[in-house]
Amino acid sequence: MGTPDVSSGGTSGTPLRRTPLHDHHVAADARMVDFAGWSMPLSYDSPMAEHLHCRDAAGLFDVGHMLVIDLVGPDAAAALEALTPSTLTDLAPGRSRYLVLTTEAGGVVDDLIATRLADDRVRVVANAARAEVDLDHLVGHLDSDVTVTPRDELGVLALQGPDAAAVLADLGEDTADLSFLDGRPTGLAGGADDLDCWLSRGGYTGEDGFEVIADAATRRRLADALLADERVRWVGLAARDSLRLEAGLCLYGQDLDTETTPVEAGLTWTIPKDQRAAPSCPGGEVLARQLADGPPRRLVGLAVTGRRPVRPGAHLALVEEDRRRDVGAVTSGGWGPTVDGPVAMGYVTPDVATGDDLVADVRGNDVEVTIVRLPHVPHQYRR
Repeated sequence: MGTPDVSSGGTSGTPLRRTPLHDHHVAADARMVDFAGWSMPLSYDSPMAEHLHCRDAAGLFDVGHMLVIDLVGPDAAAALEALTPSTLTDLAPGRSRYLVLTTEAGGVVDDLIATRLADDRVRVVANAARAEVDLDHLVGHLDSDVTVTPRDELGVLALQGPDAAAVLADLGEDTADLSFLDGRPTGLAGGADDLDCWLSRGGYTGEDGFEVIADAATRRRLADALLADERVRWVGLAARDSLRLEAGLCLYGQDLDTETTPVEAGLTWTIPKDQRAAPSCPGGEVLARQLADGPPRRLVGLAVTGRRPVRPGAHLALVEEDRRRDVGAVTSGGWGPTVDGPVAMGYVTPDVATGDDLVADVRGNDVEVTIVRLPHVPHQYRR
């Protein structure tokens, strides 16, 4: 999940798509950018201030560019389960799970949040840049008795931060019954209080927070109600990226792609222990081999010495006795406002370990980094 590089976008000359909240962003003086073919807010004022406000109070995110897809059929959960190393049939209605779809080579098609809405209905939310790929993948691989329906009329609005629950409580929505990845219908801002107006406890910032899936009119009313609270302010794509980076959360297109397996990406926790010997998904043999023998590379956190950020693509090297050996590359990196310093993550070969010192090549200059465990900032999820 997360926010692709803002330079990625639609075909040149193609009008950018707009979320129902586009006018809200323009009125808030947002800097709008082409993001996966959508006109989206990069920032409103200061990305650093937006980042810190989310950590300290409550940030509001328009994620209406992501695609909501409903899978309906008596065996919808089992059918989707066959395309991922995770399990879904054990989910109670209302529960969600983070998962990846895999290729025949074990690579990642996309990372998704899947919610079992009812015994015969599963809802997934796809990354904007992979929405059409995901839709084609699901239509092409799921059994014919499972109906795959893109819900273009629905979208996602996210409220993240330590004050998020209190803000919703002041709007009449008590969330004390919800733990991380729990969800239920909601009537927030005049929503229909059914499966098409859904509140879940989750998000991709590392903070406690909530996501609402609803139609356009409901999202507009809810945004207005939330922004009337002084604890809430808009947060754009730039701060969304630095928040997920500090939280050690993968970004598709940088930390995940079709050439990267979930084992390499440190997502082994998404594979049930009793299935790791032989995951029953596309690429299961590759995953089983990597789980048994170790992957050829692995995703790690990188603590950066000094104040100079290291960026995606920077080569990582181990220097020993004046000998330099390439051991990997940075996939995500930037400034971490919470830690007041640069943070990064990347892939390294298995012969280097946590605590090892490396150098990152930043425009021909060596920047010292140390391999650390992720996340850079502890998660605050309500378990």
